[in-house]
Amino acid sequence: MRIRATVAAVSGALALSALALPAAHAAGQERVPAGNSASRVAHAAQHPGRATFAVAASGTPYKLNATFSAVKVNNGKNIAAGTTNLVKVPVSFTLTHGTEVNIHAKDFVAAIELYRGASFDDSIFYFDSAVSTCTDTSTTVASCKSTVPVDPTELLSEDAGAWKAAAYAVAFNGQNPTKPADMTKVGVAVKDPTNSYNLQRWATLNTDAAPEPVKKGKTVTVSGKLARADWEDGKYHGYANQPVKLQFRKSGSSTYTTLKTVKTNSTGNLKTTTTATVDGYFRYAFAGTTTTPATTATGDYVDVK
Repeated sequence: MRIRATVAAVSGALALSALALPAAHAAGQERVPAGNSASRVAHAAQHPGRATFAVAASGTPYKLNATFSAVKVNNGKNIAAGTTNLVKVPVSFTLTHGTEVNIHAKDFVAAIELYRGASFDDSIFYFDSAVSTCTDTSTTVASCKSTVPVDPTELLSEDAGAWKAAAYAVAFNGQNPTKPADMTKVGVAVKDPTNSYNLQRWATLNTDAAPEPVKKGKTVTVSGKLARADWEDGKYHGYANQPVKLQFRKSGSSTYTTLKTVKTNSTGNLKTTTTATVDGYFRYAFAGTTTTPATTATGDYVDVK
């Protein structure tokens, strides 16, 4: 059983506590992402009356006078995760707020959430941003940046594909962040969705051309394997039935030319033949899918006699 802990972006000095809950990795079992106090309040505000804290809080949060714009996630690129390394996804946004909103209060939180699901209030799984840095550009506008730690050990392989982002801000205004007694004094603002992208399983690809050297006009056999990360067992497995291009670059040239397209077999392996003509490099190139990023193997040199 794996424990997931997330930390929201805090523009003040207070690091809000998170309640770690088990993330089930068995098919068919519901996974409940652990959220810090601000995340849970923001989600609860979308469903008034829903129990969120161990001690029930009375009332419904008011609409906070704050808006988000220019939200960027991973510089506009898809996000790819391997099997073990934490992926730190850069995020940034512009926060516009009323003069009555103190974004530098210790209990004010602004964050970006990356989620899989239909919407912020109907997400299947999510990750929240880490501590943010917000710099005032005027009395009512701030430029903020942060990172979202994406841990592949908390993911299921089926999580790969379309994800979205949302932005939220919570002003606790003196209420206990972990057990707010009066939710009517807590302000919440949510913008959803702000971005769409793909969360992908990292891929590997290799190439081996043989024999080396080879006589001109003879057959060159080019083998390889396309594999991708399995987020459940922490290993890489072959990616079956995928089109991969065999490319060639002559010695002295910087340009690869596609010779043919080959499909991986049931275990992700590749094998094809071509005719040796001149010295050069063979490589396989995979264009990628929504669940798997593009990848290109290192060229393998063949000396033609």
